[in-house]
Amino acid sequence: MTRIAISGTGLYTPPETITNAELVAAYNEYVRRFNAAHHDEIAAGKMTAMLKSSDEFIVKASGIKKRHVVCKNGMLDPAVMCPRMPERPNDQLSLSAEIAVAAAKQALEAAHRTPADIDGVIVAASIMQRPYPQIAIEVQHALGIEGFGFDMLAGCSSATFGIQAAADMVASGHVRAMLAINPEICTSHLNLCDRETHFIFGDAATAVVLEPAPAADGDNTWEIAGMRLKAEYSNNIRNNFGPMNRFTPETMGAPDKLITQKGRKVFKEVVPMVANFILEHLESSGIAPGDLKRLWLHQANINMNDLIARKVLGRDASPSEAPCILDEYGNTSSAGSIIAFHKYSNDLNPGDLGVLCSFGAGYSAGSIILRKRG
Repeated sequence: MTRIAISGTGLYTPPETITNAELVAAYNEYVRRFNAAHHDEIAAGKMTAMLKSSDEFIVKASGIKKRHVVCKNGMLDPAVMCPRMPERPNDQLSLSAEIAVAAAKQALEAAHRTPADIDGVIVAASIMQRPYPQIAIEVQHALGIEGFGFDMLAGCSSATFGIQAAADMVASGHVRAMLAINPEICTSHLNLCDRETHFIFGDAATAVVLEPAPAADGDNTWEIAGMRLKAEYSNNIRNNFGPMNRFTPETMGAPDKLITQKGRKVFKEVVPMVANFILEHLESSGIAPGDLKRLWLHQANINMNDLIARKVLGRDASPSEAPCILDEYGNTSSAGSIIAFHKYSNDLNPGDLGVLCSFGAGYSAGSIILRKRG
């Protein structure tokens, strides 16, 4: 099988941002209105009063300080608490495709490639804007790529699962090169009225070019030294939104049609699962944890990342060894680990090793061992 490399990466960052202070002010006003409207029920013990949020609570719980969003309008209105933007007509590029194309163009430029060099497009994300036509085919068309495209859903591990699928197709000789893209519009399923999750998500899009390592000549090329995927079923992170919601219209607007999670259970179960997953992958590849120069971990929670890195390395990781982008981007689902890689991989030297790892709903996890090319 041909050796495969990531020869270029791209990142689209939405221009609008929301700070914790802005988010908290809107949320706390929503809470004030809710508690006032249900004063009698709360006083009678028939309903529990909602608790306010704070910047300190958010930073301590997650490490998030702000997030980029594709549409700020409506998100900070206590009477709306949801992004509000006009629906685009069918003859215009969809929002998901637009940000995917922006990230893809960056990745192509970094890899020194053009659309004529690419044979296939995978768009992998936790949430898709629509079921069909597939976003990947729209992106393929917008870029002018001859070949094929398809969408993939794999929760917060969509990026690594997409990279694995794309790399396998290149390695088998089925295609010359692939684009794996992750347009994550996570604010579309963010419950801004829930204290435990209202601060989690931001939006972004990432892209990588995968091609045979011998031909890769991007300025920041990394050869894939090993890939491994894992899944264990869990309901602790769930979103029940889907087309069959219309079968039961009385529950179409229920909170479970947005992200719901049991945070403490997720932390307790995912941290050891992911740490052991990485360690087993390294051992089977003949690589000692001490040989790693960097961990590009899924960016969901700084406390989870710190503990996973400590279990993998056997000590606390320095900020450069396990870079964090949560303070600026928040949780961008599958795009998070790619953002960390995009921003914090150029400085390493030829021969250096790192692990790019995703984990999240499913539970799903993906581990990619990367070696910097000279």
